[in-house]
Amino acid sequence: MGAESTSRQFRFCIDRGGTFTDIYAEVPGDPGFRALKLLSVDPGNYEDAPREGIRRILQEFTGEEIPRTGKIPTRHIDWIRMGTTVATNALLERKGERSALCVTKGFRDLLYIGNQARPKIFDLTVSKPSPLYEEVIEADERVLLSNKRSMTTASGSDSVSKSHFVTGISGETVEIVRPLDEEQLRPSLQDLLDRGINSLAVVFMHSYTFPYHEQAVERLATGMGFKQVSISSSLVPMVRAVPRGLTAVVDAYLTPVIKDYLSGFLSGFDEGLENVAVSFMQSDGGLTPQYKFSGHKAILSGPAGGVVGYARTTYGLETHKPLIGFDMGGTSTDVSRYDGIYEQVLETQIAGAIIQAPQLDINTVAAGGGSKLKFQVGVFKVGPESVGAHPGPACYRKGGEPAVTDANVILGRVIPEFFPSIFGPYENEPLDVDAAKKSISALCVEINDHRRKQDASSKAMTVEEVALGFLDVANEAMCRPIRELTEMKGYETAEHTLTCFGGAGPQHACAIARILGIKEVVVHRYCGILSAYGLGLADVIEEVQEPFSAVYGPSSMQEVLARAEMLTKQVRQKLGDQGFKEDHITTELLLNLHYDGTDTIMTVSSESNDFAGEFVKEFRREYGFELQKRSILISDVRIRGTGSTNILKPAELSKAHGQPQPEKLKHRVFFGTGWHETPVFVLEKLGYGHTIDGPSIIINGNSTIVIEPDCKASVTKYGNVKINVSVQTDGSTIGTKVDVVHLSIFNNRFMGIAEQMGRTLQRTSISTNIKERLDFSCALFSPDGGLVANAPHVPVHLGAMSSTVRWQLQHWGSNLKEGDVLVTNHPAAGGSHLPDITVVTPVYRDGDLVFFVASRGHHAEIGGITPGSMPPFSKAIWEEGAAIKTFKLVEGGEFQEDAISEILKAGVKVSQEDSDSRQEQRVPGTRRLEDNLSDLRAQVAANQRGITLIGELIDHYGLDVVQAYMWHVQENAEAAVREMLKSMGARAAKLFHATEEGPHVILEAEDYMDDGSIIHLKLTINKEKGEAEFNFEGTSPEVYGNWNAPEAVTAAAIIYCLRCLVDVDIPLNQGCLAPVSIIIPKGCFLSPSDKAAVVGGNVLTSQRVTDVILSAFHACACSQGCMNNLTFGDNSFGYYETIGGGCGAGPTWSGASGVQCHMTNTRITDPEIFEQRYPVVLREFGLRKGSGGVGKHSGGEGIVRTIEFRAPVTVSILSERRVHSPKGLDGGSAGSRGQNLLILKDGRVLNIGGKNTVHVSSGEILKISTPGGGGWGSQDSV
Repeated sequence: MGAESTSRQFRFCIDRGGTFTDIYAEVPGDPGFRALKLLSVDPGNYEDAPREGIRRILQEFTGEEIPRTGKIPTRHIDWIRMGTTVATNALLERKGERSALCVTKGFRDLLYIGNQARPKIFDLTVSKPSPLYEEVIEADERVLLSNKRSMTTASGSDSVSKSHFVTGISGETVEIVRPLDEEQLRPSLQDLLDRGINSLAVVFMHSYTFPYHEQAVERLATGMGFKQVSISSSLVPMVRAVPRGLTAVVDAYLTPVIKDYLSGFLSGFDEGLENVAVSFMQSDGGLTPQYKFSGHKAILSGPAGGVVGYARTTYGLETHKPLIGFDMGGTSTDVSRYDGIYEQVLETQIAGAIIQAPQLDINTVAAGGGSKLKFQVGVFKVGPESVGAHPGPACYRKGGEPAVTDANVILGRVIPEFFPSIFGPYENEPLDVDAAKKSISALCVEINDHRRKQDASSKAMTVEEVALGFLDVANEAMCRPIRELTEMKGYETAEHTLTCFGGAGPQHACAIARILGIKEVVVHRYCGILSAYGLGLADVIEEVQEPFSAVYGPSSMQEVLARAEMLTKQVRQKLGDQGFKEDHITTELLLNLHYDGTDTIMTVSSESNDFAGEFVKEFRREYGFELQKRSILISDVRIRGTGSTNILKPAELSKAHGQPQPEKLKHRVFFGTGWHETPVFVLEKLGYGHTIDGPSIIINGNSTIVIEPDCKASVTKYGNVKINVSVQTDGSTIGTKVDVVHLSIFNNRFMGIAEQMGRTLQRTSISTNIKERLDFSCALFSPDGGLVANAPHVPVHLGAMSSTVRWQLQHWGSNLKEGDVLVTNHPAAGGSHLPDITVVTPVYRDGDLVFFVASRGHHAEIGGITPGSMPPFSKAIWEEGAAIKTFKLVEGGEFQEDAISEILKAGVKVSQEDSDSRQEQRVPGTRRLEDNLSDLRAQVAANQRGITLIGELIDHYGLDVVQAYMWHVQENAEAAVREMLKSMGARAAKLFHATEEGPHVILEAEDYMDDGSIIHLKLTINKEKGEAEFNFEGTSPEVYGNWNAPEAVTAAAIIYCLRCLVDVDIPLNQGCLAPVSIIIPKGCFLSPSDKAAVVGGNVLTSQRVTDVILSAFHACACSQGCMNNLTFGDNSFGYYETIGGGCGAGPTWSGASGVQCHMTNTRITDPEIFEQRYPVVLREFGLRKGSGGVGKHSGGEGIVRTIEFRAPVTVSILSERRVHSPKGLDGGSAGSRGQNLLILKDGRVLNIGGKNTVHVSSGEILKISTPGGGGWGSQDSV
């Protein structure tokens, strides 16, 4: 690979995509290269597209006749490099190998449950991708991490049998509780083989440090005849069982598909192929020999070539700015960043599959040339649905629906004369412009009808204006992942160069750059095949990694360097075996580091071996702070080896003479100001130094580069096109009157601001609850406190913060000043429960209050009678922690640390008169003040991020326009909810035997809390006006317990349910509640006094209110109706989690199992992290079989979570549905009630009820069985 052969002058770079296969080949003679594009699947003409491309090019340049059906001669071929979407397509289409999963006993459903979070919080069906494995078998084996000193060091299976304690690879002491019973496993494996399942994924608890049980299964299964065995410890030797196991599943599912494809591809060459270097691009941007190419590293094989392509041909050659890669294809757009190094992530999710392995950081958005165009509830929608390759856009002559490509065709940005004529029944006709116009004209009629209903005087939009509007909306959607990739990591987007490639990217380049404030765009001369070209620039990469668990310091670094030396030898040997000489090999030591108590792992390199210094610097840059007095922990040691190859050299153009000459055809392009006469140039006819003013079009092969007005393009010496973009700063010309296009854009921008606030909060917080469990929400509000946009974080927070902001506004009035930041958590001030602390910041412009921003986060500790601030037995709010109605956390720009510290630490001293026990009692303040202060600073920073983004929006459009659209988006949401209520009212009158009084339809529902308290709802829908009254009269009084719920919680439940019932993607804002009136009697437990205990209202009662509302609407059966709150700890630590359960079934779906339902969507801690950090053993974590209600559609199953405690701790459980079952609907049966059992050392089993605090001893076990969901419909109707 390192030496160039004079006889082997053909080198092939091939990107096999889902639709097209692109080939770039180095060939003898002039010009020295050949580019070719073929359909990836064309069985009528060839068996394999990459091989057919090689055959055609060899035949063309050697003059030899090479039959299509014969073997391809290899004597002229130096190397073949490929990127392929074979694995990705198999994953997307679920066409991988039949496979099974082998797991530790007790964890059968671990990968199915995952982190418990549901993908889309407003989707009542909870649609989740199907598992990749067909069957699960459990292995009777178990190892634990132990604090005991190792008795021997594990080096293989022999040492395992001699001792119960060994030292794992990571340095952690491992206790072998149950050695693997291979004979017990053998019949299960044989049964799989007998049923035709030949691929196996294996994941055992703590195998990252103790891989020997997995290795034993690999030997056993391979010997029995499994053709693929993927063990997690070999693929991903990193702590965290869920992503490691899911990666093994992906590998087992896809690697056989890849091997089958490779076998077919390679079989078409003659016997000389063994002398040809055949390699494939991996997801990490490096090449690997074909025999080492595997499924879990193949997912980004295609896009990775494009990243290497733009990085190697642009950075340092065309610009010294950092680069943003923008690869726009048919169904999606990939964005990435390059600043001298390839940015990688250790985990990503694709097609519902989590993959944990080093891979390029590529963000994908479902917007491409084939993205479907729609007009819904008064808003332009682009994607995420795609029209696909068949039938494709309307212009493809197959009767397709309107898509982004159609809009570009109508506007003159795609020219049929310069596009392949491959359409029509004989595949010889050009794009159909008339069909494109017809498809968008239909949308145009719908849009203008809507606009006339809104305003009879509105001017009708033309087809071109509608088409451009859709492009504007698509461009805004594609900018969001770019902002995430840059601004969310501390980089300024405008300081980058935008590098555009892919079939559709150059058409949108100038528009995207303008939106982002980027002044320079580079379009590569091979932009249409850059992913193929990039393969010729890539190096061969070999990596090895070992887990290493230690505190960073001098002694641990000695061990790291010793391990690194050993791993480096392995890497050099692997590259040497592939033909690389020593001087062509470089290696780099990488450490995966994180702060103690966090899961935020960063991969760090350091030339001076000061890895801690580099880690702190990177952490501060990305997150804006560093954690003082926190140890830095080492998780893994990695060696990355690079074998430098003979890369393609960019050809230089000669200097151009004279002016560039346009093509003779007359052409017009529609821009924002109308039609423009637009000259068309062909890139091949241009030379180095030619400059072209916009508007103009440059045809580059099959790609069209649109140079917008006020932009200037120039051809570089490497034949690329560099565009200088005039950044538009004034958007005020759109006016304050509602415009359907800008309504979509502002919906996107407002929601984007809330999302970026959330990411800032997640990045800058330090607590597990916020950073990892994602128990927070961020939103922006109008000057009167009305919700403008709430990012879809935690549903129980939705809409509830509006009450908080309005209370603060009413309280402070004119005493609120610029530079003030408020903090509150009191239910009487619009709060939910005390752990949810809200930080509110007013936004001023020229001295006037123009917006509010707010962030709410769950603080794991704020005081109270039990650690974790979630006491099961609280009877009054002072028992639940620090209660703050309002306080200026920041005053005049100064953070009031001392004052807020006193408030949080103070606690409560209860006098005899106030205490039920008639004796003085002291309730402690917060036990984790530093964490509180850090997270409060993070919330202030998140709000500041929102203020900055609002300021940029105002700078661009003007305050009057931004505030006008602040109201317009609320009116749009109101209209959507009204339409839903009209439809629901009419449907209820026909199907649900509802009471009708004129236009009013009356529905009623009620349910019980476990103490017998009733939640009663009388729902009155005006089916003509689309209005609803939620009347909770008949609800029980305030309870002498803690499941009282402030009114804001009920409001959040209503807005959540309304959003779920609106079957389109609408913004979540105050408009959703505009057609709604809410009546809650004062003094009931949904509107308690300000002294009432409420900690359970947010997490228990909110779920019951939701069930009642959805039952009234007849939307779905009851879900588990609980969050199953578990806390445990002592004076040195605290832990908090919520546990999922079963969802209710609906009229067309069965309820989802083992997920967070309705009002929460927080994640659960990975079982290995759980056991590594806390004195516990997770004995069982799986689905509770048979707990879902039966019916035509069954309810989802709950979860069984069994925890053994290894040290004395205080345990608190706060749960519901332990007395009353989740109801079924329409004849479906109820789901099973939950149960909390404590198993004592002496074998006694105690039912501790739904709400309790117990002091457990080492060896005692808590078994939590969460409720199942209710069924739908009579089982007889199945």
